[in-house]
Amino acid sequence: MKVLLATQNRGKVKELQDLLSGEEIEVLSLEDLDHWEEVEETGSTFAENAAMKARIAAQRTGLVSLADDSGLEVDALQGAPGVYSARYAGEPKDDDKNNDRLLQELEGVPEEQRTGRFRCALVIAAPTGEEYLTEGTVEGRILNERRGKEGFGYDPLFYLPDFGRTMAQLNLSQKNKISHRAEAFRQAVPILKEFAQRNEKA
Repeated sequence: MKVLLATQNRGKVKELQDLLSGEEIEVLSLEDLDHWEEVEETGSTFAENAAMKARIAAQRTGLVSLADDSGLEVDALQGAPGVYSARYAGEPKDDDKNNDRLLQELEGVPEEQRTGRFRCALVIAAPTGEEYLTEGTVEGRILNERRGKEGFGYDPLFYLPDFGRTMAQLNLSQKNKISHRAEAFRQAVPILKEFAQRNEKA
């Protein structure tokens, strides 16, 4: 069975395919399609944005489709930047500027109040209209300065107390084991297996 992960990020595709190792499920990406019009993310939550992308992908391709949306929620900022994580400092997207703005917004906030989490919402949508939502989170704290060169986005500021380092100080395989997206993907695996079993019987 073929499923579509509505992304152009080959890393995400590999991550999901690795979790489905041994299954008769092939993960395609938007790069495997001839033409794809970008879906505008207008939802007020990660789940709404993910559902929008997954539904449209399923309708356009006739394949069981997955889409995710994720970002950073900071408690002292009432959940911001949230769905605006990628464009926190405005257009065009710029990780450095986003991190600078986050540091400015948290200036003077004491360490114990700088808590937050990365959250990922993943929606699986079938052409029949069936939909499933899985979510993953990873809790941490926002530092006063960047640490580490790995990763992207807010990783250099996101400190993991259990590891004693930031997300940007973990290598890719370490990050993929604990990340919010990895958790959401892991929860999606049994759902995709169920679709594959039904597909075999059809």
